[in-house]
This record gives sequence, structure tokens and C-alpha cells, in this order.
Amino acid sequence: MLKKIRFPYLAILLIIVFNSCESDNDPITNESEFISPDQFNSEVVVRWFNLIKVLTTETAGYTPPVAARAFGYTGVALYESTQVGMANKTSLSGKLNGLNLETTYMDGLEYHWPTVVNSTLASMTKYFYSNASPSNYTSILDLETEFSDQFLNDTDSEVINRSIVFALNLVDEILLWASTDGGFECQFNNFPSEYEPLPGVEFWKPTAIDQQALQPYWGDNRPFITLNVENTTPADPPAYSTDTNSIYYIRALEVYDVVNNATPEQIVIAEFWSDDPQTSATPPGHSISILNQLINDNNIDLFAASEAFAKLAVGINDAFISCWKVKYTTNYPRPVTVINNQIDANWGTILETPPFPEYTSGHSVQSGALAKILTSIFGEDYSFTDRTHEDRTDIDGTPRDYDTFYDMAEEAAISRLYGGIHFQEGIDLGLIQGYQIGENVIDIFEN
Repeated sequence: MLKKIRFPYLAILLIIVFNSCESDNDPITNESEFISPDQFNSEVVVRWFNLIKVLTTETAGYTPPVAARAFGYTGVALYESTQVGMANKTSLSGKLNGLNLETTYMDGLEYHWPTVVNSTLASMTKYFYSNASPSNYTSILDLETEFSDQFLNDTDSEVINRSIVFALNLVDEILLWASTDGGFECQFNNFPSEYEPLPGVEFWKPTAIDQQALQPYWGDNRPFITLNVENTTPADPPAYSTDTNSIYYIRALEVYDVVNNATPEQIVIAEFWSDDPQTSATPPGHSISILNQLINDNNIDLFAASEAFAKLAVGINDAFISCWKVKYTTNYPRPVTVINNQIDANWGTILETPPFPEYTSGHSVQSGALAKILTSIFGEDYSFTDRTHEDRTDIDGTPRDYDTFYDMAEEAAISRLYGGIHFQEGIDLGLIQGYQIGENVIDIFEN
């Protein structure tokens, strides 16, 4: 049964009715007299996603696919909560699979857009992180209250209440839609016990004692955009072989040699991009962190921030569905398995090998989508600094500089080779897979 986190509607509606009865003025029907979402700053967006980054790190069950899904629906809800106030923007309803919104937004009435966004993000966050620790859940409530109190001074109570009701009804529709995608309450079932890896040395096997496959059915989830699964599938990886002249063996030997001769800088890169659950907000959270930094650094307005997050959210969500579809179709083994079987039985990796098949690289796919989408927003030659891990002490989180978003994506991708957990094809073709997903997302928003 779908969980709903709701305000006391009856009290809100009574306030609205009371206020409307006392007013002698008819609603203003000229929408140009109202303040549109792009006239507000994006502080409410930046602070909510900073909190979401913490919650993703510290809430049980938030593996990369699960985080990508939560970000996906939250980003779509954020966009839909603001696009109605922009005369030149249209809904994603009818463009994303299964999304058919019937919002309660009313033309000709005033809305306070920061309140709309605060209520939207608070409700989405309370839903997706319902199993957060008591202290972290309190942080959600506190941030919501802080903004609510602040916004009370910005406009009258009727506008505030109307804005809250619109946001809550929208969230209900978004969450109902989300409940039918195949990933409902996925944070509570990351490792389905009934799944059995395929037999045969050519297929992926767990690489640690008692390891189980992570989200083996994720590729069957409904993507936001069908093309993100249908037209992004790469060619098959090199075929299994014991021939020392085969591409299969040569690729394994490449990983073996890179790890054995890893430079200090390569190890720093591997750890910077590892983004393991429980120690970070996972790779999707790293992408969200980069965008949040750019929004804050560039003083981007409320609507532009909402649209940027929606584009990235759709891309990240679909990147993990598309990637996982390929992973559990090819069931390609990890380098450590091949190397232990054919080259060196005692060899180990720099990074811990994740519990799912190798091909393609999830880091590559989602980083490719990230690069393509951010380039479309900020430009081809945009240089920036990634400060995502600057407060961490368990790794060298020194901020890293990039000349373009593609440079960043390529470093994130190759980091998996340095860590010993991916072959070259999974990295290179994963990036191409991600670039195509990014293109598909951009097309949806432009057409």
C-alpha cells in the first residue's frame, strides 16, 4: 500500500475558505502581475539536495540504483511543481512513461513558488527516506519548518496555503505513478534471495563469501524514457576464452598490470570516484552534488535549478535501469574472477568489487549521462571544481579540477580500471551508453 505523508488537509482547506470569504477582492486574472518561479533564488533547492545527499549516505538500503530512483522521482516532482508557473514551459506529463498528471494548479491565482518547492521536496524526502534515523528524520522536519516559517513573511496566508495544497496533491500523483514502476520500496529488498547466478565459468559469480546479487531485476523497471533502454544497448563484450592471445585474456591482463603498477594519483582517483554506499551518497549522489555546487556557485534561479535537477534526475534514473539491463543480460564476470582463475590466484583489487556483473560500468553510464546533460546547460568549455568529498577523512577528498564535463566523466570512468573492478570495454562503451541517454533526455525537454 502506498505510503502518503500529508498535512492536515481539513485545517488547510478551512483556512482557505475562511480567508476567501473575508476577501472583497476578486482574484487577479493577469498572470503577468504574479511573480514567476524564475524570479526567486534557488536556496530552497540547494539546501534540500544537500540534506538528501546526507540522507542517502546514512539511510539503510540506499544502494546506487535505489538512490538513482529516489533522485529521479524527486527531480521530476520538483520540475512539475514549478513549470506550471512558467509561460514558456510544458509538463513532462505524456512525455515520460506512465506520467499523466491532473494537477490542482489554477491559472489566474497567485502561488508562492519557494513554498511550493519546499512542500514538494519535504514530502518527497519524507517518503523516500521514511526509514532514516530518528535524528535524520528530525532534520527533514526541521528544514521544512525553517523554510515554512521564513516564507510566512513573504506573502499572505491564503497564497501560502494554496501553494502547500497544490504541492501535496502533486506529490500524491507523482508517488502513485512511482509505485507502479517495478521498484516500489526497493530500499528494503536490494538482494532478492531467490536469485541464482547463472552456472558456468563464463558468467558472473559473487566475488566474496555470502555475497548476493544486488538488484538483479532492476533492468526490468519502467524507465522514464523508453529509448534510454531500447537504443542504448552496446555490443556484447569480448567472449569468454582461456586463450592467452584472446581479447578476453588480454583485457584481464591489462587490469592485472594496471593495478599492480598503480601510481599514487591513480589510487587517489579510484578512491575519489568509488562512492561506496554508507560512506558516500553513492555515484548518483556524487552527480547530484556536482550539480548542486554549480547551481549554488552560479546563483541560478529557482526554476532553472528545478529544470536542471529534473534533466539530471531523469538521466540518472534511466542510466541505472539501462546499465542494469545490460549487466544482467550479459552476466559478465568481474576482473578479479577472471584473473584469479587464469592469471594469479592470489591477486586482489584496490577497490572492493561490487556485488553485480561487470558489463557495462555503472559509473561510466551515469557519468556519461551527467556530462552530456551538464554540457547542454553550462556549455562545452565549462571548467569547474568538484568539492564533493572535501570533508571526508577516510580518503583523499581534495577537490578536483576539470576543464570540461567530459573530462570529468572520463576520469570517473577510468577510475574503475585503476580500482581493478572493470575491463576497458565496460568503461568505454558504458560512457557511450551514457552519452546517448543524456541526448535522449535533452530531446525530451526541448521537444
